[in-house]
Amino acid sequence: MIRNKPITGHGIRPHLVFLVAALAVLPQFSAAAHDIPNDVAVHVFVKPEGQRLYLLVRVPLKACRDVDFPTRGPGYLDIARADKSLRDAATLWISDNFEIYEDDSRLSDPKVIAARASLESERIFDSFEQAVAIATSPHLPFETELFWNQALLDVLFEYSIKSDSSAFSVHPLFSGLGLRVATVLRFIPPGGAVRAFEFEGDPGLVRLDPRWHQAALRFVRAGFFHILDGTDHLLFLFCLVIPFRRFRPLLLVITAFTVAHSITLIASAYNLGPDALWFPALIETLIAVSIVYMALENIVGSNVQRRWVIALAFGLVHGFGFSFALRQTLQFAGSHLLTSLLSFNVGVELGQLLVLALLIPVLEILFKFVVAERMGTIILSALVAHTGWHWMLERGDRLRQFGWPAMNAALVVTAMRWLIAILVIAAIIWLTRVLVEKAKHKAATTDNGAQTQPHLENDPSLVIESTANHTSR
Repeated sequence: MIRNKPITGHGIRPHLVFLVAALAVLPQFSAAAHDIPNDVAVHVFVKPEGQRLYLLVRVPLKACRDVDFPTRGPGYLDIARADKSLRDAATLWISDNFEIYEDDSRLSDPKVIAARASLESERIFDSFEQAVAIATSPHLPFETELFWNQALLDVLFEYSIKSDSSAFSVHPLFSGLGLRVATVLRFIPPGGAVRAFEFEGDPGLVRLDPRWHQAALRFVRAGFFHILDGTDHLLFLFCLVIPFRRFRPLLLVITAFTVAHSITLIASAYNLGPDALWFPALIETLIAVSIVYMALENIVGSNVQRRWVIALAFGLVHGFGFSFALRQTLQFAGSHLLTSLLSFNVGVELGQLLVLALLIPVLEILFKFVVAERMGTIILSALVAHTGWHWMLERGDRLRQFGWPAMNAALVVTAMRWLIAILVIAAIIWLTRVLVEKAKHKAATTDNGAQTQPHLENDPSLVIESTANHTSR
């Protein structure tokens, strides 16, 4: 008879130790194999030439996950056996995630001309020619001690195209390479200057040489969604319209705000504004001040006769705020800078009209059925003033960290330039106000004259008509 031997602690302990050690080490191997890099920088060249388009890309090798790169020793990349893995990574992580369109038709899959592991110290992306020379050069020496996760992957692709004068656009889908992916793309058109783009994550479809209507459509969309996302601009707009919900006074106020922010937005886009680090903090603080001021004016009593002037003045400040948000987007304007700026303003106005179309009926219902208009104006304005006050203090603290700007020739020239511009704008405001007052006075005089009934003795035609009637009788 076979007896079952009891399992003692001495017999099971080695197995338990081995099992615990394996369970502890396994997650580390799994995590190492699937770690997503935090920050990834991608460099891209796009160059059409004849009936070929060349795409040259550099990415960190550690971002190309799920590819088995051969290693040796403590983790050095085995360059002698890495060619196939490098080409697989090039297809899986680059060409499959980079769409190129010629006249809105997507190009077919490219041919991999070269795939090479490079050192981080090889700064080959200063020019396209230098980058091609390095990417197509022989591999690094096989004995190079290069850890695989410290290597860079340089790949040169070739696409077949109809003509190098076609309209090209790209859609980079590199956001899966890391948690934060920054892409620098340079487009080299035939016979033209290099056009550089820089963006994070997925920028959507990027037209490398957009037509004017394509640039206009993109910036109309950008302006529309910017005003809807800008809480501070919406609060200022809200304060503008709370007391005046009739069409004529509201039209004048909104038009003044639009004209003003268009002036500073265009000026900033043409580098006519200060480029110091403290300037954005100053503008953000002044935007908060504008919200507080308008809210307090609503509380103490607003005057429609001067509100358009205040909207014009604060609109100049908000225009700089729009320009900060637009700064990164202007790279997609191509050669249509002014068209893009005007289109952005159109988008902003469309967004404002949508907000007003929703806001004014809500205010009408609120003041008619919930609370009296004067009391409701005070309550709503007080809530906005509270929010704007906190913003003003927070942004003012950030502004104070910059200290006073150094007085130099560049600052004096910029200050004088904007002082002259402010004086010109003030003169335009004064002249516009005088013309508006004259127009109102003339309209009032005309209305009063039309309402006055003519008397019989003052109108000769009526006297003649009356005499003729009397004679006939």
